[in-house]
Amino acid sequence: MLTHLSDTQTEFNLQVEENGVRLDRYLTQELPDLSRSRIQQLIEQGQLQLNGKVCTSKKINVKAGDRITLQIPSAEPLKLQAEDIPLDILYEDDSLLILNKPAGLVVHPAPGHPDGTLVNALLAHCPNLPGIGGVQRPGIVHRLDKDTTGAIAIAKTELAHQHLQAQLKAKTARREYLGIVYGATKTESGTIELPIGRHPQDRKKMAIVPVEQGGRNAVTHWRILERLGNYTLMHFQLETGRTHQIRVHSAQINHPIVGDPIYSSNRSIGVNLPGQALHAWRLQLQHPLSGELIEVTAPPPQTFTTLLEVLRRRAAISS
Repeated sequence: MLTHLSDTQTEFNLQVEENGVRLDRYLTQELPDLSRSRIQQLIEQGQLQLNGKVCTSKKINVKAGDRITLQIPSAEPLKLQAEDIPLDILYEDDSLLILNKPAGLVVHPAPGHPDGTLVNALLAHCPNLPGIGGVQRPGIVHRLDKDTTGAIAIAKTELAHQHLQAQLKAKTARREYLGIVYGATKTESGTIELPIGRHPQDRKKMAIVPVEQGGRNAVTHWRILERLGNYTLMHFQLETGRTHQIRVHSAQINHPIVGDPIYSSNRSIGVNLPGQALHAWRLQLQHPLSGELIEVTAPPPQTFTTLLEVLRRRAAISS
């Protein structure tokens, strides 16, 4: 295998030695630094030639003697501006950065939020980040909603990005949340396994949507940490990572997250909250280079702890 590097692109040249392997699977085996999804993306973009001709089918079976050329174009120049936004760093080395995200901070640029995002802050903190994981989302492996606080992991190299994404897909990374919900559940723990998709009428919302109608499997494990009268402090563990997953699942079992402006009645509880009382409390993952288990706990914000104290006092008075 010859790998040619230039200023504009990386090119891999391979010759197949066995029959009957699907093209994308073969390349995943031969090029372990590239994820299968990335390889499929490159094939669909016309970046692969099979025996001198462009091939856009990832499912074709290769044969012994086939010649494959795969080109990886250089990363698009990033047009986002670096912004000096303070970051609460929980862990950092040359491969990985884990932050405690505050409420109100959007993770990456989107319509209505062109700047002032976590990505803009990261570009100021990590000058080498552009191009890792995509133009608009450099280094972002998973996301948190704007008003959800807590631990979020950022990849600082392409290898780390692929490794962390693979952990999330294989469900070996552990993501634990604290949430305060309305009401009191009858049981002490449970699992919500309901598919989530875009709401059929309101495109800004997610909803429980059957898989056959476009929903994606979603699994949330929960257990009670503390009963607070008409409220409950819950521990959530994600098995999947769908958009708004905990918020949608909690609302579906009639225990929406307190302060959620979309999925609950958002009734006043006498405490000024910036958004939903949901906090990404603990993140556990394997270091992409050393293989060491990294576990980081993010202290909840003051608004979360204040809400807990208020609810504890109310529960004590009413008991």
